[in-house]
Amino acid sequence: MGTTMTDPTQTFRAGYAAIIGEPNVGKSTLMNAFLGQKISIVTPKPQTTRHRVLGIMSGENYQVVFLDTPGIITPKYRLQEVMMDTARSALADADVVLFMVDVKRVDAVSVEDQNEQTLGLLRVTSKPVLLVLNKIDLIHKDALLPMLDAFGKLYPFREMIPVSALTGDGVRDITRSLVTLLPLNEPFYPPDMLSEQSERFFAGEIVREKIFEKFREEVPYSTAVRIVDFKEREAGKDYINADIIVERESQKAILIGKGGKALREVGLSARRDIEEFLGRPVYLELRVKVREKWRDSDAWLKRLGYAPG
Repeated sequence: MGTTMTDPTQTFRAGYAAIIGEPNVGKSTLMNAFLGQKISIVTPKPQTTRHRVLGIMSGENYQVVFLDTPGIITPKYRLQEVMMDTARSALADADVVLFMVDVKRVDAVSVEDQNEQTLGLLRVTSKPVLLVLNKIDLIHKDALLPMLDAFGKLYPFREMIPVSALTGDGVRDITRSLVTLLPLNEPFYPPDMLSEQSERFFAGEIVREKIFEKFREEVPYSTAVRIVDFKEREAGKDYINADIIVERESQKAILIGKGGKALREVGLSARRDIEEFLGRPVYLELRVKVREKWRDSDAWLKRLGYAPG
């Protein structure tokens, strides 16, 4: 995703910005705040984001293409390895990097050890990096200065910006700083476009979000959603058929629930959000299928869109 320099007299700036950080620091919430619309799923559970979700923010004289990435972790199975490859790829493609931390988790004394993996990735890149300290609405302001001091000693951040992605406080400050670091370019996408990902992709992500919201522990992490059929209809509701993939029969039983109740609840909640996202009525059909150890299968990871085919 290299950028191409154009007429140096122009003032329009356009480029790619990767949002990286540990799981559950608010990366998806931040991207949704930039765009003013929810395109990246958000749950209280870590490792919700698996794909590199692309969001486009267009202004009068700029266009930022955000890359929301999976949280930086030490992989335990093949899916997580692919997720880390996705994060590294976004870092390589970016013109600017937003390194996001959750201030509630920051210990100013051991900040280097806490962020060792992410800082390791940043130290091998020459890209400008903005430090985004998220969730400042949840700490006392006196705690912020020691954090800024500690991070400032670790890495030459272009700027350190305290924000609350949830309330929107500070988000405009990021935008202003970010735009100045983008290269001079023509826009890559039409100004009214928010993402290049398909409606099929977002429908699948919404179903997966509802599974994360409803079920606990291992079940959501063992689950993938595959859109089998997506038919737009001029008359009547759009038809969406999705397979929910799990690794064990016991997980299938939990997802379906007694008399199919749990699956119906997931379907009802997902359908409402899909209709709101698409702006039109849909008929959603869900089925649960067992595919043992799919998270460690390259073939299944490709089939499910997590790895290149």
